[in-house]
Formats: sequence, C-alpha cells, structure tokens
Amino acid sequence: MATAGKVIKCRAAVAWEAGKPLVIEEVEVAPPQAMEVRVKILYTALCHTDVYFWEAKGQTPVFPRILGHEAGGIVESVGEGVTELVPGDHVLPVFTGECKECAHCKSEESNLCDLLRINVDRGVMIGDGQSRFTINGKPIFHFVGTSTFSEYTVIHVWCLAKINPDAPLDKVCVLSCGISTGLGATLNVAKPKKGSTVAIFGLGAVGLAAMEGAKMAGASRIIGVDLNPAKYEQAKKFGCTDFVNPKDHTKPVQEVLVEMTNGGVDSAVECTGNINAMISAFECVSDGWGVAVLVGVPHKEAVFKTQPMNFLSEKTLKGTFFGNYKPRTDLPEVVEMYMRKELDLEKFITHSVPFSQINTAFDLMLKGEGLRCVMRMEE
Repeated sequence: MATAGKVIKCRAAVAWEAGKPLVIEEVEVAPPQAMEVRVKILYTALCHTDVYFWEAKGQTPVFPRILGHEAGGIVESVGEGVTELVPGDHVLPVFTGECKECAHCKSEESNLCDLLRINVDRGVMIGDGQSRFTINGKPIFHFVGTSTFSEYTVIHVWCLAKINPDAPLDKVCVLSCGISTGLGATLNVAKPKKGSTVAIFGLGAVGLAAMEGAKMAGASRIIGVDLNPAKYEQAKKFGCTDFVNPKDHTKPVQEVLVEMTNGGVDSAVECTGNINAMISAFECVSDGWGVAVLVGVPHKEAVFKTQPMNFLSEKTLKGTFFGNYKPRTDLPEVVEMYMRKELDLEKFITHSVPFSQINTAFDLMLKGEGLRCVMRMEE
C-alpha cells in the first residue's frame, strides 16, 4: 500500500487519565518494525477489561494510553521478517500471543505463550521498548499489545489471527476476546457431555458465551446464576433452562444448586471474578465427576477457601485463560464455526455506534446495558 514505510496520521481515542472520558485525537502511527504488523482497524468492540484498566482502580495506572483489544481489521503493511501475513489479510488482534516455539506453544494443554503472554503493565512494543503512537512527538502508551481504539495500530505478528476474508469483521471482531473466552471455557475445559447439567455463574457476555458453549455441547439443563433477575429473559436465548438468584435464598447458593440437581451439577463455569462465586461454583459440582472452571479474574488479594474433602470426593477445579484457545492456531476455526452457522454471534452484539461516539459505549457498559457494543471506524 502507498502508506507502507511512512508515518500514518489517523484518529484514535486517547485515555489521558483514569476515569476521564476518552478524547478523539489525531495521532501519528509509526511504521511496523521487525516482526510487527500495522493493521487498519475496521471494527472494535468494548470489553469490560478496557473499562477496568481505564478506571485504573486496582492496578498500575499507565497513561496517556490507547485502550481497546477486541477488534477486526486488515493488514496495511508488515515489518522486516514477517512472512505469515501480507497486506490485505483479514486479522483478529489478540491480547495474548502464540510464538509456536516455546514449551507452552508446543504443548497441547497450554496457550500461555512464554514470549507473548498478556502483560497489562507494558505500554510499549516488546521488540525495542518504544511506543509506535505519538501526538506531536510525545509517546502515547499501548495496551495489551493491541490498542484497537485507533484507526491504525501496530501489533506483534504473533498476536494476530489470520481469518477467512469472507467473515464479516463487524461480527467476528467479538471473538478476539470475551466470546471466545466464555465459549472455550465450556467447550475446551469443562467439556460437558451431552445430556449433562451445567451451571453458569455471571450472565454477562462471557457467561452467556459459556452458556452458548453448554448448549452447543448438548447440555440438557443449563442453570444461570446471577444477582440481577432481569438477566434471565436474555439468558433464555442462550439456552438457559433455570435461573437462580442467590439473593432469593437464605442458604448458600451452592447448597441450593446441589438440592435442585440431586447431588450437584456435572459442570460449573464461573464468569464473575467474585471469590465467593468461585467457591460456590466449585462446591456446587457433583462428587465423583463434577468439574468447575474459573474464568473471572479475582481481586489480587482474594483467597480461595474450601474444605480439602471436596477434592477427596473427586470434584475437579480448573482455571482457564482465553478459553484455552491458541490465538493463531485455533481462532480461525472458531470464525469458521460462525461461518457454518454453528455459532450465533449476532445475539451478543446489542449496540453499534460510530467510533466518534466511543464514550457512549463506555456509558452503556457502566450502566450494565447490553452485551457488546461494536464501533465502526468509518463514520
């Protein structure tokens, strides 16, 4: 493309300080260096993780910063040494990478790449420790290696999944984080059998994706657990057969679920990050074969407490990161599941706004309205 090797000036939504509305600014985006790719972002969605780091209440504040990590785009140019991608390729950026060389990448069990595992504090490129974004020559920090709230961004080649160019980017963009995380937690980690009973804790986008996974696996009873009773109606679209609000009961919710199911659910997936919900999810699974999977990210001081007898009675507790999907190897196939109509993404996308209205997307999420808001870069 004519822009290859040159600085591109474009619009980006900059978070100048914690909790303050994002500002659409003109930024300079440097050409990609070795093993980097410059991507033209066409659609980007807002995920709760963006809001969490924008609020910066529980972690190191890194500002000014360009947030965003759930997106779809097209390769504009590539840096030295990049052979896997060429300009024009359709890609999903991912906040964690896959080098295909380290012990984790070579293992069938893991997707925790040694080189490109998520780093929320790093605001620069891994190659030279510099930012590719500037405003009037002053650097603006990156976010989890993606920074998709910009018309152009620079990403390490191994953090990009090359996908079918026929897949609509305004739909499949939501697979680059939350939906894949929930879906994979069920399909790849809990692995419920056909006809089994599954409990899902937390019915936001990730929890409903986990629920969709349970439905796809053929679970016969899917119990949604949430403190908000309004979530039940929406959850029915994702296969929810029963709803439990812990506030409606005097006893712990795990006891309610064990009674409801005559001894416990076959699997439970926890998508809230609340430590008590995590303990409940584990304690509500059946003896002998029950599996609980933790997806939500807890407060760093949180401690998981349970009786060791729960393990001795053959319950299993597992954790997952990005649904155990390897970004470059597995995400293209999840896109194909959508293309084959095995996976419905439309019902996750409840709002769509132009990029200039990005603060509207933040407001919707802060109010708990809708699931995913997709922003289109073209006005």
